[in-house]
Amino acid sequence: MGYQGDVLTYCPADMDFKTVYAVIVSGDFPNPCGHALLFVPNSSATASDHGYYLQVSEMYGFPKIMDTDGYAQYLSENGKTELTRYAVPLKDPEGAYNRLIDLMGKKWAWLILPNNCAAFVEDVVKGGGSTAGLYSNCPKGEKFK
Repeated sequence: MGYQGDVLTYCPADMDFKTVYAVIVSGDFPNPCGHALLFVPNSSATASDHGYYLQVSEMYGFPKIMDTDGYAQYLSENGKTELTRYAVPLKDPEGAYNRLIDLMGKKWAWLILPNNCAAFVEDVVKGGGSTAGLYSNCPKGEKFK
């Protein structure tokens, strides 16, 4: 397994939670559903693709964080491609930030579809007042809305 990010032990101060993105990438064999990450833009960046990617990728492990360069490394080392990303405006950016703070101190138990990578993204955006998510928790199979 290639680079997955670093354990999320703190949230960078320049994370801008006004609009975050559900990022869908190709999955590993035999996963036909793909994989979901949360992208939080960097408030001081001029380009919308600079920021932080957050994910859960272990059967039982802490959430991980990557900067933009780390995300490129993640895609390359794991043979993944980005399929799409969905903008998710948040009514309560501070609530999403606080939810992420809560989640970073807990190991995430991966339970295939009911508690997977998409559920992690949904959990953070729900903390920000959004109802966006996936009905099936299969990121490649439907739109994150």
